[in-house]
Amino acid sequence: MSFKGEQHPGVQAPTADSQGFRLNHTMLRIKDPEKSLAFYTRVFGMQVMRRLDFEEMGFSLYFLAKLDENEQIPEEKGERTVWTFRQKGLLELTHNWGTESQDDFAYHDGNAQPQGFGHICFSVPDLEAAEAWFDANEVEFVKRSDQGKMKDVVFVKDVDGYWIEVVQADRLTALGD
Repeated sequence: MSFKGEQHPGVQAPTADSQGFRLNHTMLRIKDPEKSLAFYTRVFGMQVMRRLDFEEMGFSLYFLAKLDENEQIPEEKGERTVWTFRQKGLLELTHNWGTESQDDFAYHDGNAQPQGFGHICFSVPDLEAAEAWFDANEVEFVKRSDQGKMKDVVFVKDVDGYWIEVVQADRLTALGD
């Protein structure tokens, strides 16, 4: 691999100490696992790879992935846990028990003030087909691909109000400088 990354002020060369590091997952806190799992498995086709319950602390973790059809996943729970923590691009949904029964409970989506966390992103093979699929499943849009200054980029919300960017990679060649 000859490309070493873009160079900008503040970028430093990696050292051997970080060799083998990889981004494994991003975590979102969810109010109701049944609703969130239905959304991510149905709308985005993800699968739950592992659920970990922490009874003494009152929460559960759900690790979801969008895998290739020929991917080999271990059946045994311990091996699958190790496999899960070796992957790239997983989504961890964290459910603090009891939040699902609190009518006025909601997490900050990161996009309201004060802003912080912004969004996760899915790449799709056909952006128009994805938008039609979202419409058919009554997914809430923040922005459609033909709206705003950034064309060919869609933003939708999940059931907890988190933003999800949706892109078709081959339509982004002229994006940015």
